[in-house]
Amino acid sequence: MNKSMAAPSTGAEFTEAPGLAGSLLRGAGIVLVGSALVAVCAHVAVPLWFTPVPVTLQPFAVLLLGLLLGPRMAAGTMLAYLAEGAAGLPVFTPHGLGGIAQLLGPTGGYLLSYPLVAPLVSLLWRRGARSFGRGLWIAGAGSIVTLAMGALWLGVLTHASPLTILSHAVLPFLPGDVLKVCAAAAMATGAARLRRAA
Repeated sequence: MNKSMAAPSTGAEFTEAPGLAGSLLRGAGIVLVGSALVAVCAHVAVPLWFTPVPVTLQPFAVLLLGLLLGPRMAAGTMLAYLAEGAAGLPVFTPHGLGGIAQLLGPTGGYLLSYPLVAPLVSLLWRRGARSFGRGLWIAGAGSIVTLAMGALWLGVLTHASPLTILSHAVLPFLPGDVLKVCAAAAMATGAARLRRAA
């Protein structure tokens, strides 16, 4: 009677699955923490009487996560954040309609820029020396993209003149965005130095 001979087990099939599961859990944890950071920063908001767009710390969180995370993780975190908001979770700034209505409202352009800006910043940051100067211009470029998309979206919704859109969607936020860009670049540069020293 012939018996089939099974190849001896190396145990690899048992070690690969837990490793993959651990990696997935770690990635999910990073996405949740990152989206929570954006949500917390969204609630640090100051409404302006002359524009429907409030001043928030959201852009800082988006730029910082773009500098700290890889491109895919950065994009996934921002998509998760928007999905949480669209589902009705209180992750958007409280000075808005919430849910899908907020994504389609006056601030929708800023929000929809996040899944583009974060991975763009991440890609640029990883293609050269991680210095404060490079962090400044990379985060600055990301900030400009967010402001441009926000202004374009608001212009399409309101049909206002370019000058009005500039004064309602861009100019009021430039001073604060300069500070956010500097803070994100400084923190990312510090994190990079700590990794090199470790």
